[in-house]
Amino acid sequence: MTTELRDFVKEALAAGTSRSDIAQVLKQSGWRDDEVRTALEAFADVAFPVPVPKRKPYLSAQEAFMYLLLFLTLYISAVSFGTICFQLVNSWLPDRIAPTYAYQLSAIRQALSSLIIAYPVFLGLSIALRKAVTKDPEKRSSKIRKWLTNITLFIASGVIIGDLITLVFNLLQGELTLRFVLKVVIVGAIAGTIFGYYLWEMRQDERTKKGE
Repeated sequence: MTTELRDFVKEALAAGTSRSDIAQVLKQSGWRDDEVRTALEAFADVAFPVPVPKRKPYLSAQEAFMYLLLFLTLYISAVSFGTICFQLVNSWLPDRIAPTYAYQLSAIRQALSSLIIAYPVFLGLSIALRKAVTKDPEKRSSKIRKWLTNITLFIASGVIIGDLITLVFNLLQGELTLRFVLKVVIVGAIAGTIFGYYLWEMRQDERTKKGE
């Protein structure tokens, strides 16, 4: 939000202009809906002689660290779980040119070790941060939370698209095997679950914000 827009909204509210009229004239002047909404939401809708600014969400360095660690452990958990599933498929449907059993067992141990450490940390941070947001709903608007969520959605959608491209490519080549299809399903399921959850969470934030 530009300072020019914020000052205009502040002066218009101070002059007693209704929010709907302010929104209408700004939209007619070419401002986008989200810009208008953000500018109006910067001031509380309360009866007072002068516009009252809303409290801006403050994200401490500790909370920023927690969000960064949250998404880091999410990525580690997702990759580790996928690795375990891949190696189980390899064991169930062995390939002559696939790595040896000893290599598969080592890969499973490594992935399992990562999962045992990373997932509980991810779960604990998720609970702690959710409680913090419930206690202070303004924290839903934290920029680092939105950025990391959108980056995660971008990565997950990229993985899904790449997964589907690989599937179609092998289908056109006539090289589909049960082993390959299972791995495609595993990747799609993991990325799809992450994408679906965080997309749902973003929409919940929007509904909560509109409800306010």
